[in-house]
Amino acid sequence: MAVAMTLHTSRLLLRPFEPADAEAVHHLAGSRDVAAGTFLPHPMDRQAAHDWVTGRLTDQSAGTSVTFAVTLAESGQVIGSIGLELVLAHEQGRLSYWLGKTYWNRGYGTEAVRALLDYGFTSLKLHRIYAPHFHTNPASGRVLQKVGMTHEGRLREHYLRFGTRIDVEMYGLLRQEFIACRPVIDGEPPPRES
Repeated sequence: MAVAMTLHTSRLLLRPFEPADAEAVHHLAGSRDVAAGTFLPHPMDRQAAHDWVTGRLTDQSAGTSVTFAVTLAESGQVIGSIGLELVLAHEQGRLSYWLGKTYWNRGYGTEAVRALLDYGFTSLKLHRIYAPHFHTNPASGRVLQKVGMTHEGRLREHYLRFGTRIDVEMYGLLRQEFIACRPVIDGEPPPRES
């Protein structure tokens, strides 16, 4: 498996997490609004944030995932996370991401997802990338549609979140579909790796 590197987009830098990022994760992901639309643990106290970051680093070392801190290119400030859980025997990855609430509705999610799809299909040579999102979080569905993913179905009452059963929407994209739509998705240039 390729080692996770730093990905550069027009406004973002996606880099591997560092233990020192736990404080930013605690601050951003500790919000119930953020947690409600994700699979993140809640509440996200400082220890849970530290454990979450450590878990991402452990999984990455084991080759079962790649996870990036989503940071602003100009300041380096962490604003969220994006990653792929990998099943390399089947050449596929499960995409997940989250952003701190302050950074919603600014196009950062779309930009980060586009960069990770490019990394997954070109650097990791994946055949398929799929992404679940809670039915109660339609903004995530819009991001997945913008990057060319196909809605593949709904898993009814699939997840229990805050005491409520929630449907999960599934999206997917194949490498050949990504290659075919890459030049026309919002005119965004492919990310640079370093």
